[in-house]
Amino acid sequence: MDRRWLLVLSSAALVSTALRSSFAQTSPQPYSPEQLDQLLAPVALYPDALLSQVLMAATYPLEVVDAARWSQANPGLKGQDAVNAVQNLGWDVSVQSLVAFPDVLAQMNAQLDWTQKLGDAMIGQQQDVADSIQRLRSEAAAAGNLQSGPQQVVTTEGQGDDVQYVIAPTHPDLFYVPVYNPLWAYGRWRYPAFQPYAWRPLPGWGAAPTSGFVWGAGLAVAALLFGGWTWRRGHSYVRITRTNAAWRHDPVHRRGVAYRQPEARQQYRQPPPGADQRQAYRGHAPETPPPRTPQSPPQVPPQSPPHPMPPPGSQHTNALSGVARGPQVTRESQRGQVQQAKVVSHMPPAPQRPAPRPAPPPRPAAPPPANKAEHR
Repeated sequence: MDRRWLLVLSSAALVSTALRSSFAQTSPQPYSPEQLDQLLAPVALYPDALLSQVLMAATYPLEVVDAARWSQANPGLKGQDAVNAVQNLGWDVSVQSLVAFPDVLAQMNAQLDWTQKLGDAMIGQQQDVADSIQRLRSEAAAAGNLQSGPQQVVTTEGQGDDVQYVIAPTHPDLFYVPVYNPLWAYGRWRYPAFQPYAWRPLPGWGAAPTSGFVWGAGLAVAALLFGGWTWRRGHSYVRITRTNAAWRHDPVHRRGVAYRQPEARQQYRQPPPGADQRQAYRGHAPETPPPRTPQSPPQVPPQSPPHPMPPPGSQHTNALSGVARGPQVTRESQRGQVQQAKVVSHMPPAPQRPAPRPAPPPRPAAPPPANKAEHR
């Protein structure tokens, strides 16, 4: 008996080890520094406030698609007017603010795979994202391509190995979005196997720049941006400037898009990919959601208006109206009996039913037959 249990426990341990090994092999690994630099190359030189909005909005890719389509369908709405028009569409505020930057939204929508990867990195590796941004800015500064100018002001925080680059608009009320070639901006690209992402030329842009910065028109949208960065080596994070609190991802606006890392799926309570197939294998029928029907407002049963108090002398009755009315009730009863007697006296007599016919007399009984023996 003991040997049998040892065999069972040994088999269970082997199966558990195999499952853990398989899970570790199939779960995606965190993005490497090379992959993060590849992803962040086209936006790392954005002003801090705009960069934080892009990263927050990237965690909600489906809402980015909706916002980009809305922006394309409403080209006449700009800046504050555009943001005001989408406030009731249910998007996250970071996505709403980007409708003031239609070119940025168009690029995020055109390269949706890049957008989703950027959002996954922001959800699971925010500190690594911050390190990548500072690494790229340091390389751009070393190449002589990150300097203050009419569109932006570049400053540094810290010293020695802890230098953090901060980018802000030259005029606080005007934001300029730079477009550049990452292979030029950061000097010699260090990762030949991980070529950087780059913005695709949009209609009306012409050819993509091979060197230098291309600046669009300044946008007076400072009041619409509420994100920023707290730069601190090893402890950098995106903060909400209105509350000075650290940003937190809202899974409601994720709209069911799968999280890349199992830790994120567990944190935001999303089932892992393939869970439905495993449930079906175990004999559980998949749950089919009921068909969606247009929702109508709830029907509230009509309420009767409150009953007013009866005026003096009215015939209104209530539960206590018979108190102290005994004599009146008696007189009314007698008057009713008299009226009933009058009605009965004037009624015609009921028709007489005919008397029943008498029964016929009984017939005489037949005489008994004679005895044959007597005649002999």
